[in-house]
Amino acid sequence: MDIDLALEHFRQNHRAVLATRRRDGRPQLSPVVHAVGNDGRILISTRTGAIKARNIGRDPRVSICAVSDAFFGKWVQVDGEATIITLPAAMPLLRFYYHQVSGEHPDWDEYERDMVLQSRVIIAVQPESAGPDVAG
Repeated sequence: MDIDLALEHFRQNHRAVLATRRRDGRPQLSPVVHAVGNDGRILISTRTGAIKARNIGRDPRVSICAVSDAFFGKWVQVDGEATIITLPAAMPLLRFYYHQVSGEHPDWDEYERDMVLQSRVIIAVQPESAGPDVAG
């Protein structure tokens, strides 16, 4: 599947399951909400100490499967490498992420304070491949 086509599905469907690798190599699956950045990276907000962030720190290879709100129906998986972007560099991406997923925030100053208090980071996934090309 063409990555641009996959990203269009991700732009329209914000619910997904992120697969990272545990220390022993087994998958760690996490339900997430995501946005797609203007540069084509898939963006996920999480806390600094979250398991998924720690796993990515050890092994940046990830897979993410976006599903529709109805769950059943079209789904798309993207495989790629993830990077962790910490504050303060993460703040513009956290704002972008919120706006893409939830719209306008009623108080951006409060939002930014909350992101700092929660030690939020952005996981940015650079897509390398996507699928499926057939349904079944």
